Amino acid sequence: MTEQNPILYVISDALGETAEFVGKAAAAQFNGVKISIRRISYVLNESQIDEILEEAAKEEAILAYTLVLTNLRIYIEKRAKEMNLVTIDILGPLIDALAKKTNMQPKNTPNILHRLDEQYFRKVEAVEFAVKYDDGKDPRGILYADVVLIGVSRTSKTPLSMYLAHKGIKTANIPLVPEVKPPRELFEVSPKKVFGLTLDPEKLNEIRRERLKTLGLGVSADYASLNRIMEEIEYADKIMKQIGCLVIDTTSKAVEETASIIMKKIYQGGR
Repeated sequence: MTEQNPILYVISDALGETAEFVGKAAAAQFNGVKISIRRISYVLNESQIDEILEEAAKEEAILAYTLVLTNLRIYIEKRAKEMNLVTIDILGPLIDALAKKTNMQPKNTPNILHRLDEQYFRKVEAVEFAVKYDDGKDPRGILYADVVLIGVSRTSKTPLSMYLAHKGIKTANIPLVPEVKPPRELFEVSPKKVFGLTLDPEKLNEIRRERLKTLGLGVSADYASLNRIMEEIEYADKIMKQIGCLVIDTTSKAVEETASIIMKKIYQGGR
């Protein structure tokens, strides 16, 4: 981290929007300072904190957190101090002050404020986002997505996008085709939010042949030929390596299994 371009880790047991908003408001007070904010949501245990702090230490990041569980607040302060990291407890002092003033104990329930309403509206927003930025319709969605899926045709990008959307995760998906240059936005975002989907060539050949039958087309089309599929997979693999993203083989996985891998990564600070 440099003095001119600080990195702020926003850590929350909910979505982290409060801490991110405060971080942006504070950064706006410094002309010419470009702050990089990395939001890590749903942090609920010490092992998650350990993983986050290890990454933060590498970048000498500032830590801003909204954790309501007292044990986690104590733990993050203790570990951050050991690692010489700067921390800002956004909610803790106010919770403590209110407890003292009211002579009452706080509930210490993560994400208690408008939990159901927030989840509902976030899901609706995520579904609309997935539809708008499906199949590379608008590559600008890559810049605003929580997750970006890439892969050749019929690797379950769209079903996976919709599944993640129903979990409140804004997902864009981009098809990789040898004849079409990947959008530049793919190389401008963090590779940690990009996930490559791949599939066994034989299985993909079977899926594409069935797709052509459904459309009433001949199965001999180049789209379903094994040579064409191998060419596409090799091209996609090259792009994924260039980006440096996590690649998931979906051959023997249900959509739910692949989604679980992705959610574990983004919720545990793997972004």
